[in-house]
Amino acid sequence: MPSRPRSLDSSIGTKLLVGFTGFLLFLYLILHIGGNVMVFLGPDTFNGYSDLLLSNPLIIPIEIGLVMIFLVHIYKTVAMTLDNRRARPVKYARKKSAGAPSRKSVASSTMIVSGLWLLLFIVIHVRTFKFGPEYETASGVRDLYRLEMENFSDPITVVFYLISMLVVGSHLWHGASSALQSLGIDSQTWTPRILLSGKVAAVLIAGGFIVITVWAFSQGART
Repeated sequence: MPSRPRSLDSSIGTKLLVGFTGFLLFLYLILHIGGNVMVFLGPDTFNGYSDLLLSNPLIIPIEIGLVMIFLVHIYKTVAMTLDNRRARPVKYARKKSAGAPSRKSVASSTMIVSGLWLLLFIVIHVRTFKFGPEYETASGVRDLYRLEMENFSDPITVVFYLISMLVVGSHLWHGASSALQSLGIDSQTWTPRILLSGKVAAVLIAGGFIVITVWAFSQGART
């Protein structure tokens, strides 16, 4: 019987790790969009929510865990893709949808490209907000509402975020349902529901972040 580290390096182990880490990141995105929509409730509510998170003693271990999950997801996805390409030396002629019953699509064929774009986006996003200017409110908490409004008053930043959210949607269009299927949730009854749910989630999450970005830009234009 292979050891645990060895089994994780197998094709099945790699697929399970990609699915599991992808599913965890998908859950994080749901929580993240849930917190970000509080920006519509005004600076006091948004900053209060942000301070609740930042003052939590578990925030640093959680952030470290997220980084580790993200890095494992990237590494294993790239490794799995390269293994698949070595096993199939003839490339697809074009990256387009193959039609039913095949699940091949533009989104599934460009997962590596969209994933690398998102890696760049996350680095810029964390640098902008986590390590951005330390504004404070009158009550002494960090004013992330002001930071968000300032950043999204820049048209270049807004365009970059809008493109990145479309990439998020493309990545989730295939990745959300694929993660569950990699974990073994795949049957004639559940597969159509999983595929539909993954696409709906992709649209809602990407659309939600797009709405927030455009709204913040419009707020800055009024001031």
